[in-house]
Amino acid sequence: MFRTAQHRFVPIALLATLMLLLAACSETGGAPRAEGGGGAEGGGGQVADTPAYNVAMVTHAPQGDTFFDIIRAGADAAAAKDNITYEYSNDADPSQQANLIQNAIDRGVDGLAVSMPNPAALTAPIRSAVEAGIPVVMFNAGFDTWQETGALMYFGQDESLAGQAAAERLNEAGAQKVLCVPQEQGQAQLEARCDGVQQNVDGEYEKLYVEGTNMPSVQSTISSKLRQDPSIDYVLTLGAPFALAAVSAVEEAGSEAQVVTFDTNAELVASIESGDVQWAVDQQPYMQGYQAIDGLWYYLNNRNVLGGGQAVLTGPAFIDESNIDAVAELARQGTR
Repeated sequence: MFRTAQHRFVPIALLATLMLLLAACSETGGAPRAEGGGGAEGGGGQVADTPAYNVAMVTHAPQGDTFFDIIRAGADAAAAKDNITYEYSNDADPSQQANLIQNAIDRGVDGLAVSMPNPAALTAPIRSAVEAGIPVVMFNAGFDTWQETGALMYFGQDESLAGQAAAERLNEAGAQKVLCVPQEQGQAQLEARCDGVQQNVDGEYEKLYVEGTNMPSVQSTISSKLRQDPSIDYVLTLGAPFALAAVSAVEEAGSEAQVVTFDTNAELVASIESGDVQWAVDQQPYMQGYQAIDGLWYYLNNRNVLGGGQAVLTGPAFIDESNIDAVAELARQGTR
């Protein structure tokens, strides 16, 4: 059932496509590109003939995170089409991310797009934005709690459902013992992924936290665990860079474990092509970034709200040997 769930949301995708085509028929114009963010430079394309708006995108991405590079590529494309300038800022520390949200409120932005991995730290500042009359959309993290903030829309995947879908794939493969590897403690979306796997996997299950900002430590921690427990036959990481570290850890430990993962980047695609990584759960980050900015554009210009009060799901989908040829070049271009 998990592989067909995404088809329920095809009408929303078609609506977005139609709006894009309508906008492309408008005259060019637009706002300058914001430093550190996206804007309506056009680059030879058409820009919506709608008022220029300034919005903020605030995420929990650590510095150098390649996954959020894909989100930003989608946001850039939507901003260029929508005559929107957006300023991007990020901090992995929840208290600092809360400060960034407050900074956006203080600047009087026209709209706010935000990820929320830590509701305890971020719900209050997001509510403050809503109370200040700033429309808020959320994406990527915060699936279970986004409605409580007063946000208008959410674009992302149901992380528990995604974990269940991953467990189904592991069961089909006959996994005997799965090691789920979160790269940070306390992020709700990471815990939901592992919980979904644990609840539905047939074999044994164990969780191993790693220090996601220290890739040598990630590799050595996984390698040490595999040497200690040779019964582990599947390592499930929760991000593409950690999957690549797990591949090296498996080799270092002399383990026969298979590596599977959540999320992708250009380097991960090569590992799926080579068979070093069996598959990746794809939540389509480009679409998340695109729809977050486009959702604000819908609302600011016409008070449209997508999803009917429910999240607009962008996953889970799977990338594996059956479809890697179709998406490999797109991933290398930074759009998958």
